[in-house]
Amino acid sequence: MNPIERAKQDWYPIAIVNDPRRPKFYATRVLGRDIVLETKMDGSVSVLSDGEHWKTIEAYDHIWTTPSENPRPLFSIPEASERDRRFVPCGVVHVRCSPLRAVENFLDIAHFPFVHTDILGSEPHTEVVPYKVDIDETKDEVIATQVKFFQPQAAKSANEGIVTEYTYRVPSPMNAILYKTCPTRDDVQDVITLFVQPLDEDNCAVWPWMALYDEESSMADMVEFQQLIFLQDRNILENQIPKRLPIDPKMEIPTRADLTSVAYRRWLKKNGALYGALTHAVDQRAG
Repeated sequence: MNPIERAKQDWYPIAIVNDPRRPKFYATRVLGRDIVLETKMDGSVSVLSDGEHWKTIEAYDHIWTTPSENPRPLFSIPEASERDRRFVPCGVVHVRCSPLRAVENFLDIAHFPFVHTDILGSEPHTEVVPYKVDIDETKDEVIATQVKFFQPQAAKSANEGIVTEYTYRVPSPMNAILYKTCPTRDDVQDVITLFVQPLDEDNCAVWPWMALYDEESSMADMVEFQQLIFLQDRNILENQIPKRLPIDPKMEIPTRADLTSVAYRRWLKKNGALYGALTHAVDQRAG
């Protein structure tokens, strides 16, 4: 199966549910195809592309669509049913990079002290301690556990620096879920996700979403904090060469801190999920 046909099997976020700022007809792109999202008088939505109706669902405060008549099921986030959490759709950030690059960057903690200085990391706390990465064959997901890093401000609600413990899930090629230490409670973890809309192989729209235990911060402040983090990442992402994610291990040399990235790339190759990827070094000239 070629990369575009494989990519058509998944669901992609295209808008926030009940967004009052969204026009009745909202034009965007998915997998290189122009689509129009129509919001009807009764609040229901439909997606049309070249006269073809695409399926839609609502999940995690977002509208998702797919060109497939028989798509893969959307992944589950059990924490989305915990009603005492605050659910925070963080808007959208457009990035001139492969959608797979955006996901990989989300999985990388080594850049925290240098890109998110005095927020998610700081010098001299730059060491990435050993952690575990596995591919869950039953769920077909990449899982990274025992990831720990000192963070001066792990969340908007944090009042001081803490050693934050992370668990990462990659349940589908263009989505990643992060479970992390909650600054205000010891018995739960906050959830931060990255939902990626592939505009095409070299451009994407990123829709962060959070499920937090935070009774103090305003919605606006929580959104602003998360958007600040990702806007710091955008400059790095847009300057990476090549734009697409290299799959061939000879194209980029990993370090010990890149275990999750290595597993993610292997998993993509194993699943044939290569839309937005480079599979051979010669592709760099075209990518």
